[in-house]
Amino acid sequence: CVTLDVQAACRDTTVTQELLKEGFHRDLLVKVELGEDAGGCAVAARMRLPPGIYVDPYELATLQQHNVTKAVLTPDVIDLEAPEYLARDLLLLLFLEPDPRCSRCFGAAVPVHARYHRPAEGTEEALVVLESPEVLLCCCLGHLTAECWEPAAVDAPCSSDSTGPFQWHSTKHRPAYEELMLRVPVGLREHSSLVCALTLLTTGLCAGLILAAACKYGHFS
Repeated sequence: CVTLDVQAACRDTTVTQELLKEGFHRDLLVKVELGEDAGGCAVAARMRLPPGIYVDPYELATLQQHNVTKAVLTPDVIDLEAPEYLARDLLLLLFLEPDPRCSRCFGAAVPVHARYHRPAEGTEEALVVLESPEVLLCCCLGHLTAECWEPAAVDAPCSSDSTGPFQWHSTKHRPAYEELMLRVPVGLREHSSLVCALTLLTTGLCAGLILAAACKYGHFS
């Protein structure tokens, strides 16, 4: 590793994020452009995922086995079936890969999934706000300028497949604040009585058909 000229990097760092695909199952794309070459330093984006969205740890493990995505999820065991109002925030450290066309550019994508929300009144959508990620650097031999970078409390090595104590740093000059909105379809609260009635009717009808088939074709000793 070599020393990174972070005086320009922390001044010009830009972060963009984008949700790809449609529906409840999306890909979150994160791109970072530093002010100068990374100089052999590891670059990562640390983001807090609100309860309305989550990363599947089993899917993430499969992607990491195939070297598609490298990330650390905290906690690493979550309830995949929990609705938004019973879930909690997640912390994701996403390792970014260098862009071969741009020495200062890094990016990575990770699959994310929206959770079911409570029925709403007067709207068919719920908004999930994704705050702009925090840019982190980890240099094995380089020394970052104290005026631009400060030590960050990150319980992870410089890469998802390495071990040992490493010190991550975050930029003191924060990139422009940017939020990403995910619109999640929700049911209408005024339809609750109708939905309950239809669900009860359908359940009773199906139970009756199963019982009739069992009496007609079943063999009872």
